[in-house]
Amino acid sequence: MRPVVYTITGGAGTQVVSRVCPIDHYISPANIALNVVVTGTITYTVQYTFDDVFAPGYDPANGNWTNHPTLVTKTVTADSNISYPVRGIRVISPASPSSSGTATLTIIQGGGSGLA
Repeated sequence: MRPVVYTITGGAGTQVVSRVCPIDHYISPANIALNVVVTGTITYTVQYTFDDVFAPGYDPANGNWTNHPTLVTKTVTADSNISYPVRGIRVISPASPSSSGTATLTIIQGGGSGLA
């Protein structure tokens, strides 16, 4: 998978949510690298879902999202990974009147093809 990059900018008092990056859950092993670069002041959390993000009518706002165990409520540049298959990843920033920076999430999925 080519790297996918999403940038969110903290909104004064408004929660900010990136688009959803669909993950190829057929690739084994999943090997998903996550890196978030912070500029300025922003709090962010990386989330993932097992929902079918391609299902007709799927609305990420109503999805079942799980916070990444180490990329939660962070304010500094950090990286981590997900070693198991998920179906979508996003980055969010909670409503904060003092948030004025950016969080740039880069996602890279390695591993072999799941197709025979």
